[in-house]
Amino acid sequence: MAQLELDLEATRAMLLEVAEGMISSTSYLTELDRVIGDGDHGIGMQHGFEAVRREISGPSFDSVGRMLQTVGTALMMSIGGASGAIFGTFFRGGGAKLPPEARLTSRTFAVFLSEGLSAVKARGKAKVGDKTMVDALEPAAWKAAELEAAPLSEAMAGAAEAARLGMERTKDMVASTGKSKTLGERSRGHADPGAASTHLMLKFMADFAARSASGG
Repeated sequence: MAQLELDLEATRAMLLEVAEGMISSTSYLTELDRVIGDGDHGIGMQHGFEAVRREISGPSFDSVGRMLQTVGTALMMSIGGASGAIFGTFFRGGGAKLPPEARLTSRTFAVFLSEGLSAVKARGKAKVGDKTMVDALEPAAWKAAELEAAPLSEAMAGAAEAARLGMERTKDMVASTGKSKTLGERSRGHADPGAASTHLMLKFMADFAARSASGG
């Protein structure tokens, strides 16, 4: 039977797996950022998700929303700079809008992405086409909303694929915000590191949900 939801402990296990995956992606993200940024995105995300791993491993949580907010606070406090603010805002903003439930469903996943996206756009003022994480996050949120009645593994897989396609589209864009804005046309041809991180986070969530759905 397809997995319809994750309880609190399964959600914790999923987020810990996301943390491990992001830490293992340090070199990839660093290389992306070295081309169009200052090369510190990978290390920043590594530090951030090491903090996430510490902060959510031990304590008890009464809802998925509070757990996601804790992830956001850990990222905000440990990454610093624009990445810490934006990725922290995504998790905190999305988690704060969830109902106080001890389960993660396709519906709450869709709300998390949509509200997280709204929080990120309000803070960073970026829109699709600016070559930022929004280019991956917005299509992911739309796809999750389309699939909110589907099994969780299907909803997460759809969102991850939409994020991947959004990230790929950033290769054809010229950056209009952030450090890479100064490169102008030279930023074209390379994926945005923030969009890549967004895709990876959703991919690791989807991988976990797929294994849960298959009993793995």
